[in-house]
Amino acid sequence: MQVAITKMSSKGQVVIPAELREDIKEGEKLLVIRNNGQIILKKASGLDKQLKEDIEFAKRTEEAWKSYDKGEFKSMKTEDFLKELDKW
Repeated sequence: MQVAITKMSSKGQVVIPAELREDIKEGEKLLVIRNNGQIILKKASGLDKQLKEDIEFAKRTEEAWKSYDKGEFKSMKTEDFLKELDKW
């Protein structure tokens, strides 16, 4: 495991130290995950389809809970709910 220290600029930019970015190319997309007190960077090109789908589902679920907490939800019959799920 390699460890390095960096800092965030006033614009929210963080430099990945050179010794830790040897296999990351300019313009490459990175996935940023915040988990409690951790920030995790992962190369997006290395992700499999299932993980991408899981992350998208987690985002939609989080947004749904926010709407629910605000009272922005509606009741519906089970059949109608299942039809809505099929659209996802």
